Amino acid sequence: MQNKVKFGIIGCSRIADSSTIPAIKNSQFAELKIIGSRSEQKAEKFAKKFDCELFGSYDDVIENDKVDSVYISLPVGLHEEWALKASEAGKHVLCEKSSTISYDSACKMVESCKQNNVRIMEAFMFRFHPQHNEVLELTRKGFVGDLFTFTSSYGFPSIPRSDIRFNKELGGGVLNDAGCYPICASRIVFGKEPEGVFCNLIVDEEMKVDTKATLFLKYKGMKFAQIAVGYGLFYQSTYSIWGTNGSLRLTRSYNIPSDMKATIILNSDKSKQEIIIAPTNHYVHMIDSFCKEIITDSFHGFDFEDDLLQQAKVMQAARLSNNEHRFVKIDEI
Repeated sequence: MQNKVKFGIIGCSRIADSSTIPAIKNSQFAELKIIGSRSEQKAEKFAKKFDCELFGSYDDVIENDKVDSVYISLPVGLHEEWALKASEAGKHVLCEKSSTISYDSACKMVESCKQNNVRIMEAFMFRFHPQHNEVLELTRKGFVGDLFTFTSSYGFPSIPRSDIRFNKELGGGVLNDAGCYPICASRIVFGKEPEGVFCNLIVDEEMKVDTKATLFLKYKGMKFAQIAVGYGLFYQSTYSIWGTNGSLRLTRSYNIPSDMKATIILNSDKSKQEIIIAPTNHYVHMIDSFCKEIITDSFHGFDFEDDLLQQAKVMQAARLSNNEHRFVKIDEI
């Protein structure tokens, strides 16, 4: 049994730099082996920063026989190409969200990984923060009663128009970038897949990329998710749950800094209280979970591949809904 998963990095992005590579370095189950970039200079710069001896191109990462797994941190539109190359080379795949630009593309990625006996996971780091387990425990114990709505806002101040997120051909846009988070969170909270979705995207006329979005997801049993995301807004990263007996709200739901306490605000007829969860690094928890499944070949939380496919299916339904201006049932995809 191997002791650590040896990682190769494909893409020197901001998130790789600030969060994921440091998490790999800090995980007791992972080891950083090689860093790949389109630019040899950038790869070398990252390698020096993270004390990594090897660096080179994306192909150098794929072809390195010491690498067990790749972390793909490229624009969404490039994920399929490099996930297929990695899986065909026998590498496990940790892929940045959103996994890809379509449900068909996601199916190709997962099928290739299964055929080559490797794992693939979409890198939703937020789900590994203990505050979400606390939310699920509270709902299981009936604090909010019968769930009715999940409501979430996730958005940021304006980003430069030169940013890759404004590149339509590479899968840019706020739905792929931010909308995927509350969609995933609502699936986790309700513990099931939605029956359908209505999505409206506000598109930048010049760049042809969605910059704001509203989504309405219907779940079985008259449960609903209401989601708003966007660029050029006051920063928000929160979700709330409302039920027959009470409500709860996470004040920082998605990208929570490792030195920040998490706060869950609880309200009911009988009480109002706050639950404080100590600071922790959800990126390290994500790397640990991914690696432990590879090392021990056992189940440690959820089905990575099925979850990626189910998420991609909802995302595809949202795109179709916007294009056809109608409510789209998930089983249409």
